[in-house]
Amino acid sequence: MSAQAADSGEARSPTKYDRLIAAAKKAPAISTIVVHPCDETSLRGAADAAEAGLIKPVLVGPADRIRGAASKHNINISGFEIVDTPHSEAAAAKAVELVHAAKGSMLMKGSLHTDELMRSVTAKAAGLRTDRRISHVFVMDVPSYADTVFITDAAINIFPDLDGKRDIVQNAIDLFNQAGFGALPRVAILSAVETVTSKIPSTIEAAALCKMADRGQITGGLLDGPLAFDNAVDQEAARIKGIKSEVAGRAQILVVPDLEAGNMLAKNLAYFAKADSAGIVLGARVPIVLTSRADSARARMASCAVAVLYADGRRRGAINAAA
Repeated sequence: MSAQAADSGEARSPTKYDRLIAAAKKAPAISTIVVHPCDETSLRGAADAAEAGLIKPVLVGPADRIRGAASKHNINISGFEIVDTPHSEAAAAKAVELVHAAKGSMLMKGSLHTDELMRSVTAKAAGLRTDRRISHVFVMDVPSYADTVFITDAAINIFPDLDGKRDIVQNAIDLFNQAGFGALPRVAILSAVETVTSKIPSTIEAAALCKMADRGQITGGLLDGPLAFDNAVDQEAARIKGIKSEVAGRAQILVVPDLEAGNMLAKNLAYFAKADSAGIVLGARVPIVLTSRADSARARMASCAVAVLYADGRRRGAINAAA
């Protein structure tokens, strides 16, 4: 999902994504398992990211189809390792196996369905689960907003409970901090209104999440909620409502009540506000680059850049912890 203007050929001034990609180019290239890249979009995304020095791809899927797509669309994959599998389901299972064998520090979705990939990732016995709930973050470049905006979760958890939302919030905060977006991100827990009411359960969960942060159950960010969307992102709207907090009016992470609300919000920003959106899945053993066929080439590169920065941040954190 990405604003169509991103590929329109119009001249654009440097954006948040350009700075993000530039930062990722300074990190070491990350070994990346690209799952079932059997069409032009997924193959070109991997090849472009490799050419930019972001990743070292390992292509997993039917070798003949991968080479055929590369030849048809004139994509150079001569320097990439190919692991042959008979079909997409086998490619997903093999990709997870390669991560367990330390052959890759990232996964990248190719031309298979998201559900196929995530079934292998979340498999209880052989998957990539951790003690965290797996969740998705849209990292959005909204031209009219000063900060890069995270929206979570708008792709995986349909109706998360309070414990699930705790993990969703913590995953997004960790991404923000470890990928170098800054420290102590401002996190808005969204609902339809900014007051707590028993008639709207998401307001109660928002208040509970803020109290969990007060008690150290969520760390690394500044939380406020419930906040309606307007007073989460507009300081004048927050002032009119009499809301005084470090988050209101300038949130950087927007935590939505459920997937349906989040998906609509992300798409509204993409098509009405001409925002670009990068996608990453967190909470598994490795970050997962999750893109859509509708994504622009620039948004795909940004998705990869976010995952590279996050993986590199985790690597450096592990080294520092061991020192």
